[in-house]
Amino acid sequence: MTKVAEIFETMEYGPAPEDDKPARAWIDQRGGKFVSFINGKFVSPEKATWFPSENPATGEKLGQVYQSTQKDVDAAVRCARAAQEGWAALPGFERAKYLYAITRLMQKHARLFAVLETLDNGKPIRESRDVDVPAATAHFHHHAGWAQIMDDEFDGYEPYGVAGQIIPWNFPLLMLAWKVAPALATGNTVVLKPAEQTNLTAQLFADICVEAGLPKGVFNLVTGDGKVGAMIVAHDGIDKLAFTGSTDIGRLIRKESAGSGKALTLELGGKSPYIVFDDADIDSAVEGLVDAIWFNQGEVCCAGSRLLVQESIYASFVEKLKRRMQNLRVGNPMDKCVDLGAVVDKTQLDRITTLVDKAVKDGAEIYQVKDACPTKGCFYPPTILTNVEPSDEIAQIEVFGPVLSVISFRNQQDAVAIANNTRFGLAATVWTENINMALEMAPAIKAGVVWINSSNRFYAGCGFGGYRESGYGREGGKEGLYAYLKPSYINDLSEPAPRKAVKAKAAAHSEGVATIDRTAKNYIGGKQKRPDGNYSMKIVSPSGVMVGEVGEGNRKDIRDAVEAASGAAAGWAKATPFNRGQILYYIAENLSARADEFVARIKSMTDCTPAAAKKEVELAIQRLFYYAGWTDKHDGAVHTPPLRGVTLAMNEPIGVMGLVCPDDQPFLSFISLVAPAIAMGNACVVVPSSLYPLAASDFYQVLETSDVPGGVINIVTGDRATLTKTIAEHDGVDAIWYFGADDGSEFVEAASVSNLKQTWCDYGLARDWTKSAQAQGREYLRRATQVKNIWVPYGESSGGGGGY
Repeated sequence: MTKVAEIFETMEYGPAPEDDKPARAWIDQRGGKFVSFINGKFVSPEKATWFPSENPATGEKLGQVYQSTQKDVDAAVRCARAAQEGWAALPGFERAKYLYAITRLMQKHARLFAVLETLDNGKPIRESRDVDVPAATAHFHHHAGWAQIMDDEFDGYEPYGVAGQIIPWNFPLLMLAWKVAPALATGNTVVLKPAEQTNLTAQLFADICVEAGLPKGVFNLVTGDGKVGAMIVAHDGIDKLAFTGSTDIGRLIRKESAGSGKALTLELGGKSPYIVFDDADIDSAVEGLVDAIWFNQGEVCCAGSRLLVQESIYASFVEKLKRRMQNLRVGNPMDKCVDLGAVVDKTQLDRITTLVDKAVKDGAEIYQVKDACPTKGCFYPPTILTNVEPSDEIAQIEVFGPVLSVISFRNQQDAVAIANNTRFGLAATVWTENINMALEMAPAIKAGVVWINSSNRFYAGCGFGGYRESGYGREGGKEGLYAYLKPSYINDLSEPAPRKAVKAKAAAHSEGVATIDRTAKNYIGGKQKRPDGNYSMKIVSPSGVMVGEVGEGNRKDIRDAVEAASGAAAGWAKATPFNRGQILYYIAENLSARADEFVARIKSMTDCTPAAAKKEVELAIQRLFYYAGWTDKHDGAVHTPPLRGVTLAMNEPIGVMGLVCPDDQPFLSFISLVAPAIAMGNACVVVPSSLYPLAASDFYQVLETSDVPGGVINIVTGDRATLTKTIAEHDGVDAIWYFGADDGSEFVEAASVSNLKQTWCDYGLARDWTKSAQAQGREYLRRATQVKNIWVPYGESSGGGGGY
């Protein structure tokens, strides 16, 4: 028996096992069977397919999981649909009461949730107990407040309806909370599918819903493998899809849901940089890194899996990190003294092993603590890989395990370049005692979350989500609520009036059109350019009279325009909001001076009345003024999470945007899309109306006299479908707004999977661009920006790891 004196001498941790008897009893009460929960009841199928649920730390069988069928998914969606109208009609206070009741019951059963999570997932019990369960509980508490104040804060918005939600196995309970709480707060009902490997805490949550008296059908749970998730994605009764998981599966969901009209948010993979400058508090940075990469066995989408350390401290930092790693304890996750538990299953273990073995074969040097892991169970030791180049596969793909790649950098510019050298953009960490450098680094890194002198900080009031191929949409905070709300004006949109193709009459031109050729060119990089194909298009009025010609752009023209926009994007984004506003005002002034020309042009193309043409130009001028006024007012927010620090929520431009304009009110709609995009600091590639492009092509003469930097607005005329295809498939385009034919919306969403660009499509529904409720406002500003949350701690002891 170990003596107390010996313990003080060695300072070794003794075993501290958690009692799992209550959790085992809960499993036994269910007969070891985990089934779907539909319309307030657990289903009990007579004939069923089952698969085992196993404890990854021991390999023991915990029970059996029911493989839901299409019939089950249909029933869940049907019941959710039946319940949704009544749930949404409840006063916010009533929905808040239910969410608060769920919060209190989760707190009441916190220990049971924590133990079940560890048995099911393999994560250390102290993480389940101290991070996952409190964080999940806090989300329901936070969103109970949003339910209460919905009518005040989201006037003009309404719930989508039925939300289909698919969550991963790394944080089963927390991801459930991230998805379910905002959906219920905003009046949606839910059909949730947990990961096939981790069902236990979702089953207990269903019990909680019954105990809280949640109306039947508001929350529904369907169990099973990926086939069940595919059923949810394809189901016509789902209005909103939310997915957290791998980028590859995110692409499939985007493609399968294309054109369906389902709203979609994706929280996907990451390859987050952990940047340490030579002036950092090194000991704190080492401790923070332990949390960044080895928390939850590295099975974290925002894990700091790429260590970028400045050359001058590279050797000493890595040596300190190795010494710290020797003290990490890997073993039974039910032991409260264990740092790393088991990875989720053998498939994941084999994947990690294969990727590391390949990295070593490719030249990386590996460091692991010998005999760190138990011989039984799905354990992988904490791993450091040095001699890694930024372009190496191990530094580019998501391992999703306790594996750290180490890369050196020379200076601040080098660090930014390496950090952004990835297709992902979920999170980043910056360690430096120089606050000026930290706050300069944070906006420069392409990531949705940046932690300064800390890591893995989360709070329900602060949005979380990524850029680029880490997905789009946010979870948490006010921005996360918009993912479950749609503008009410959408209900007023209708199918556009059909337009027949019109051939030019024999007469050459309409009265007043010059006989000297004035074929409009494309406008690329601030210059007029002939189309690459040297073809032109005749533009005729609805009566068949030719009113002019424009260049017929092709894929090469779009590529040139994207290149010009990419070159201009960084500089335009850095321009002060005041300067951007001044330029928008200047554009409006110059357009106003030539208003009569544009009125005549619109009338000649569309045969509208003089009054309608005049109104279109007047509203275009007003819209430019409107967004000029917004340039320095669409501010972010300062959140106060429960730590010594603040979180800065900054609205940042998306980058290069493709804008495909409709035929309705062709000049006004063109301005209505371009103005908010550039006001927020984006550079644009614009395809004006294919039928009525002349006012847009005339507009570049206004741009040339309005101090607009070259490349900020690029205009390519031609066939809508041909040009849209190139924009949608181009990896240099970060977002595309498509307003046109219904089949075009489907194509744009399907093609966006190449780089998971953000999309906004109208699905063929026509807007009245003269109505401000439909054609301008905060919705346009939100869709032209993405929120970056920068966590800034203060005080001498506020750094390190996070959670709640």
